[in-house]
Amino acid sequence: MAGKGKYRIDGDRGKLVLGGFELPFPRSRTGRIVTGTLLVGGGFLGFLPILGFWMAPLGLLVLSHDLPSVRRKRRRIAIWWRKRYPQVKRAGRG
Repeated sequence: MAGKGKYRIDGDRGKLVLGGFELPFPRSRTGRIVTGTLLVGGGFLGFLPILGFWMAPLGLLVLSHDLPSVRRKRRRIAIWWRKRYPQVKRAGRG
């Protein structure tokens, strides 16, 4: 399921690759679901110190690895975004 793009989940190495950054990623399905849920929950509390709104999209990315319903929503949003804003270059593409 991991693509070859700059933003992907490398399940073999257990890393979440975000451009040049690599973050450790739980190898178990349960661990990924718990991590994704906590990130989304922390994103809703982004107005508090330390937590940030950036956590919600990252949590959805983590959840989309294991939950087909979240994966479908993520793909629909990506397709909608590309149709709505075709002039916006993709991240990492020049």
